[in-house]
Amino acid sequence: MWSKDEIQNWYADQNWLVGCNYLPSSAINQLEMFQEESFDFETNKREIGWANDIGFNSLRIYLHDLLWQDKKSFKIQLNKTLTLCKDLNIKPILVLFDDCHRPFPKLGKQPLPVRGVHNSGWKQSPGHEIVKEIVKGNQEEEERLKVFTQEVLDDFRDDERILMWDLYNEPGQFGIGDETNILLTKVWDWAYEVRPSQPLTACLDGTIGDKNIQTNKEKSDIITFHVYEHQKVIPIIEELKEIGRPLICTEYMAREFGTTFEHTLPIFKEHNIGAYNWGLVAGKSQTHFGWETILKIKELKDKGDFVEEGEPLPEPEEWFHDIFRMDGKPYDKKEIDFIRKITFESI
Repeated sequence: MWSKDEIQNWYADQNWLVGCNYLPSSAINQLEMFQEESFDFETNKREIGWANDIGFNSLRIYLHDLLWQDKKSFKIQLNKTLTLCKDLNIKPILVLFDDCHRPFPKLGKQPLPVRGVHNSGWKQSPGHEIVKEIVKGNQEEEERLKVFTQEVLDDFRDDERILMWDLYNEPGQFGIGDETNILLTKVWDWAYEVRPSQPLTACLDGTIGDKNIQTNKEKSDIITFHVYEHQKVIPIIEELKEIGRPLICTEYMAREFGTTFEHTLPIFKEHNIGAYNWGLVAGKSQTHFGWETILKIKELKDKGDFVEEGEPLPEPEEWFHDIFRMDGKPYDKKEIDFIRKITFESI
């Protein structure tokens, strides 16, 4: 683990980190983003270019453990993505595991978006079913996840295109709680056995379960957190600053809850906190719809109400996340102007 002085010095060498959680609009989830048959180089090139154009210098990108089953192909797609980022002076955070949204991930063709439902096809990694298998002592699954964790970290351990590693997004979410802690602790142990040159983290606020939160707090080189409600921004910052390590907010920006760019970015900039909003281009993940739409997923699935390929994407009156439409037009040009102003002022 990096000492507080070491990580503070590393952070002082970075420009103010500002970016977004990135999924191309043509992908519904991490698997569709990186599988060879659906990897969309041109969309990635175009949309990462839009991120660069508004002053973003980093992205947060999710991987998935199942992709390692064809690691040769996956590494080709990942390397193409990392090179695209490098060419645009963007250094991404790479995320390994995730407890959020839909269970039972499978390789191959991914589901169509359920109309108007937030993240209807986003897949947990490895999935709560596998998390529970680890609790039961399933050695085969444990070894598979260990190999994925250690090989991807080792293969890219000194890659200067990568800013840092986020080992597990929001462990404990979607009802599993501290059952995740056995796997989470193992992931941290596996990562420290490799000890890549880049910092390691997993979020505090956003994680569910006292054990999970404590594990991430004790193990993280740099402190990351998620905040979507405007009234919580300052209290979270004040609490986490007491740890004595740099802070990065790796998820924020829900217009409905007041964490707009105009409200939140100036606070993060004032406190020198890295800032990654959720979403760049409204696409198949439909995260421009709010969380409450998830409650309708079964009803709409049963009706067969999907957004077909080539069909125009539905839009809510007020977007929840995301910045651009697929044609490059912004949801709100004033937002774009504000983002460009505050990011380019920091250069």
